[in-house]
Amino acid sequence: MNNGGLKTDSVITLSKYCQIPADKSQQINNPQGRARPVKPPRIPPMVTDIIQTALASLDGMEFAELISCPLCGGPVQGHDSKKKKFAVLREQTGERIITVRVKRFYCGRCGNLCYADQPFYPDTRIGSPVIDLFSSLSATMPPSRAARVIDTMGIVVDRTTWRNYAGLPFPIIPVVDVFGMRLPLCVMRLSDIAVTSGESGHADPADVLAACGYPSRSKATTGTSREIE
Repeated sequence: MNNGGLKTDSVITLSKYCQIPADKSQQINNPQGRARPVKPPRIPPMVTDIIQTALASLDGMEFAELISCPLCGGPVQGHDSKKKKFAVLREQTGERIITVRVKRFYCGRCGNLCYADQPFYPDTRIGSPVIDLFSSLSATMPPSRAARVIDTMGIVVDRTTWRNYAGLPFPIIPVVDVFGMRLPLCVMRLSDIAVTSGESGHADPADVLAACGYPSRSKATTGTSREIE
């Protein structure tokens, strides 16, 4: 499908690509057997700008909407608000932690403590667009290289985090082709939202969740890739 000049496609679940070995992937051996550093991947500056703008736009945003209890469907009542780390960006002045606030609710029927709809997949501690980025890149390159590409983009994620998420079945996501790189469509949408809301400085959390595909509502998904209509 052509979407504003961008080619769209899809990728298989992250669990099929996230087997990052605990080896010296930052080095390669030359014919003499001596290790030498791997050069950082070349990333078009505009791609890095798009991704960092998308992630940074959520800094300080609050997600406070939940229609009903996700377990039993019962009515919910506000309890408190929790600060969560969404992403870590490497900037010229150092690392910048992007955080969001997520409201918590008590269910009046089952007593469950539940979170508002949020831009995180269940059982993860990193924003869903970062996981989607790794998933889309890993469809066309080794996971260790995908991790280096993300690092070169200025997104700080330790290798242990990727290995911890290796067995989790994340949903199939739509991707777009940008300068020859497969990027998650959600990143492009978040970047557009950041630009259009630049004057007011505040994006609508509902628009952000829609752009991310409501990841906190996702369930285990397996299967093959599919075309996005």
